[in-house]
Amino acid sequence: MRPDTPADHTTEAERLLRTAAQYPEDREPLVLQAAAHLELAGDRARASTLYDDLLAAPEAGAENPHLIKALKAANLWEYGHEAEARAIIDGIRAAGPLSAAPWQIAAETLEAHDELESAHDFFSTALTLLLAPGEEVPYATQSLLTGRHRVRRLMGLDHDAWDELAGVLHTAPVPLDELHDPKRLWSLGSSDPAELQAEIARLRAELGTYRTALSRPFPVAVLHWPADELRELLAAYPELTEEYVDHATHLNHVEAALRDLHAAGAPNLGIVTGTVPSYEAFAASEATPPATPDLLPQYATTLAARGRATPWPPSRTATCWCGSGETYGGCHGAE
Repeated sequence: MRPDTPADHTTEAERLLRTAAQYPEDREPLVLQAAAHLELAGDRARASTLYDDLLAAPEAGAENPHLIKALKAANLWEYGHEAEARAIIDGIRAAGPLSAAPWQIAAETLEAHDELESAHDFFSTALTLLLAPGEEVPYATQSLLTGRHRVRRLMGLDHDAWDELAGVLHTAPVPLDELHDPKRLWSLGSSDPAELQAEIARLRAELGTYRTALSRPFPVAVLHWPADELRELLAAYPELTEEYVDHATHLNHVEAALRDLHAAGAPNLGIVTGTVPSYEAFAASEATPPATPDLLPQYATTLAARGRATPWPPSRTATCWCGSGETYGGCHGAE
């Protein structure tokens, strides 16, 4: 059952923090989930403390510092620390992170506080930075297009190419223009049954979109082993040799599996990188021998649920996921 009351959210936050202490390699995503539950419980000051703890961690620093800062800014603004929140958001813009999530959280924070021009600027800057002309729009970037479309409708601006693209990518039965129509609020006070019925249809479509996103809160992930880890894995568990012939074949299988999933219409794809100690610990927690092949996809799903997935496909000019050091377009992304 999903937490519903403030006490439920606090209980879930405490559970996540205990889990983070048990699995230090997954501490950051688990603590971020705990902070979100504390916000929902109304304990925003403690949530901010968790964000600060992550940013102050001495061990190799935070993995996603810009995401943490964006979440912290959104939280601070909600309980009266607007100036600090604005300063953090300005810092995110200046840093120009190459992932969509910090941009989206900062932009939606501005939008929620009626800073529509600033929100529009954030969305547009992010898309200019992250969306290469002619490339397929990554799953994580699609929400930036949707958010920008929503803000532009609120501002009364005409459609541009990115708005048209947002409409093409939108899959709900009710068009994006209707969902983002500022005049929708007027229909809520209408006594016309036809208008009310139309609004109910739009709300159902919007709810369906949210449910689809919630049903896949983490990527559909394929497991990748670096060369040294795969060598150690097969030396310890030769029974898995049938799953992994050699490292080059393994890398090709990872890319092929992701392309097949993409061709089948699966959204939100990612790659998780395994390590032998982590895999052995997972096997022990499942009371299953590590040499069991059926355990491998479960391990991949667990890593993805803990926030360890890297979105796929990367930009063709980004470094390839395989660790070769080459660009994705010149390596596994080559046609």
